[in-house]
Amino acid sequence: MSELAGILVLIGRILFVIFPAYISGYSFHVKNPKAAEGYAKAMGFPAPAIAGTGAGIWLILASISIAVGIFPDVGALMIAAFVAVAAFYFHAYWKVGDPDQKQTQSAFFWRNVMMFAACLIMFAFFASVGPALRYSVTDALFDIS
Repeated sequence: MSELAGILVLIGRILFVIFPAYISGYSFHVKNPKAAEGYAKAMGFPAPAIAGTGAGIWLILASISIAVGIFPDVGALMIAAFVAVAAFYFHAYWKVGDPDQKQTQSAFFWRNVMMFAACLIMFAFFASVGPALRYSVTDALFDIS
């Protein structure tokens, strides 16, 4: 991987994790764990207690993994797992009757689908380039090359 490619990938990694680490992880799940748990309970999530601080820490650790490059493939899978669950439990727009709320939840659902897709791309990229990934503390844990 060229130096320029490595820099561009690093910038992309850092920009990608701003939302899961800060907006969702810290600002919502860690700072407002009772609100996150209450929302999870209201939506019928089977384990609402993990929706607060635990989910926030999960997102922050996954984001650090991607941005810093500590098994970034694992970090990508961690965010993928989170957004897959979030999409179907918390943004099930097809269950919403109010048209405005349906539109809002639809946007959140598809945002999560887009993040899931990006995480799959990152996982495959990290796990296939291995030691060629620049500006990373470790190689990927998985090797799919």
